[in-house]
Amino acid sequence: MFLKHLHLINFKNIELAQLELCEGINCFIGSNGAGKTNMLDAIYYMSFCKSFFNPIDSQNIRHEHDFFVIQGTYNLNDEKEHVYCGLKKGVKKQFKRNKKEYDKLSNHIGLLPLVMISPQDERLIVEGSEQRRKYIDSVISQYDRAYLEHLINYNRVISQRNVYLKNLKALNKAAHDMLDVWDFQILELGKKISKARALFLDELKPVFLEMYNFISGEKEVVEFAYKSHLNDDDFEVALRESRERDMILGYSTKGVHKDDVDFRIGGYPIKKMGSQGQKKTFLIALKLGQFKFLAEHKNRKPLLLLDDIFDKLDTQRGDRLIELVGGDFFNQIFITDTQLNRIKPVLRKINKESRIFMVEDGEFKQQ
Repeated sequence: MFLKHLHLINFKNIELAQLELCEGINCFIGSNGAGKTNMLDAIYYMSFCKSFFNPIDSQNIRHEHDFFVIQGTYNLNDEKEHVYCGLKKGVKKQFKRNKKEYDKLSNHIGLLPLVMISPQDERLIVEGSEQRRKYIDSVISQYDRAYLEHLINYNRVISQRNVYLKNLKALNKAAHDMLDVWDFQILELGKKISKARALFLDELKPVFLEMYNFISGEKEVVEFAYKSHLNDDDFEVALRESRERDMILGYSTKGVHKDDVDFRIGGYPIKKMGSQGQKKTFLIALKLGQFKFLAEHKNRKPLLLLDDIFDKLDTQRGDRLIELVGGDFFNQIFITDTQLNRIKPVLRKINKESRIFMVEDGEFKQQ
């Protein structure tokens, strides 16, 4: 699978761009704020029906305009696939595959698998558990349609339960009966979600370790562990016992919507003990492990997007990363950087077709 042609109108700071892309490595070079990361975000948008950076669609429209258009033509299993996304302020977003509009955007997720590595990934380490759950959910949803449906239904149940809790004055029999209905669904859907997350992380772990050890030169010991309320033997009891506290707080405190993943280096939380280079290596290994995982489960290689990838990596780790992504296992790659003289030596080390686009004020010119 690869993206052959990309056409943008009024997306972020890009007024108009039409790019013919190669099947190997496509590089976008320019200063900060030039628009190179916005180009990656447009590619991400066509896979996930949303921006990687800003979930509010209208804020992705170029200033002083009222619409944006993203169109891409892919080669998928030797067949042409055309994806169109159009958004106009005040009008429902249109998302089409081969000129046919989707009834549900969730039906598109997984068609065009993609892995993006960005400085924004640091949120997975430094921010709360919600970021790590979103990461897990975004990966599994690309290959398991049933999981995505379970997740949507689970979130709907939690939302309904929370609304009820906010208006609840006393835990009488009627209230317990109502909560029994929601808690049964939380338990049943939660079991399916927790099982899928555990299986994914178990399968991801050895690949992640392989990637980390290669990039770092086996200098550190890293690990991660899945934490879920559903791993507790008495979860059903704990869910019922939490009702009074939930009523006081006005939201549900137990369930897979509170799951987390514990990232560690040398036995300690990487959030506190990891250097900037170690954290970045951890995140890159996590995402490249995700790439290999998706490639095997989807039976097609995802697009790989590398945004400002060499920042905070020492020369040794950068060289090992180049050696890794330059191998035959990776197919189409998109790279952004601020320095042309840093990218050219990289491309010479990789035996792949490449194209360089210079970016300035939202304009793209092939070198």
